[in-house]
Amino acid sequence: MQELRVALLNASYNDDATRRNFERDVDADVRSFAANEGDLPDGYEYDAAIVSGSGASVYGDEPWIPPLLEWVDGAVDRDLPVLGVCFGHQLLAHALGGEVRDMGEYELGYREIERVGDSELLSGLSERFLAFTTHSDEVVRLPPGAESIAENDYSIQGFRAGRVFGVQFHPEYDRDTAELVTRGKDLPEERIRAVLDGITAANVDLAMDAKGLFDNFLEFAVRCERGESERGESERERERGSTVR
Repeated sequence: MQELRVALLNASYNDDATRRNFERDVDADVRSFAANEGDLPDGYEYDAAIVSGSGASVYGDEPWIPPLLEWVDGAVDRDLPVLGVCFGHQLLAHALGGEVRDMGEYELGYREIERVGDSELLSGLSERFLAFTTHSDEVVRLPPGAESIAENDYSIQGFRAGRVFGVQFHPEYDRDTAELVTRGKDLPEERIRAVLDGITAANVDLAMDAKGLFDNFLEFAVRCERGESERGESERERERGSTVR
């Protein structure tokens, strides 16, 4: 089968690191667009799309957010599989009728995430797995018809709505990115030091498992292309087994 074409809507203000991370971890022909600069695909001739994280808030007044929402609406209308990460997770929830709010606090660092149900996006991951998180906004109300697929003691960490998936955590982060992002936060020095102390080789290695969700998303996109996306997730789990990337 021809390599999948994936549009990366890069909303990050750290464009190079974000593009590098997704191009490394997403085994497809990834075409990156600087969404935060108003650069969006001309159309929808892609097999899937990914919306990255960002330092922006979905309810902010940045002029590039409405066009991005419009493009995402068009992708959803065309049944294009879409995955949102962090800001992308929140943007997709907002676009589909959910609600995003300021948490009043910051979740930052390697955190334990708990799977909810048997979502195929997280197939192969442990019921509790480690991932890097960095956010002060959260999805407080899921879109109509959406289901939670991951949570922790801070917030909803993942959801599915049809062919749309969102994850609040960052499976694409490597050690350098985690350290760079942490040092850039306007938080008390002792908090920053505690998070940096947690960016260990052991935690980086444990969090690698979460990268498997990209393969799961691409496999889902292939099944959508073949018209098989409506199969039950429990059936999908049985067929895949418990393999971990």
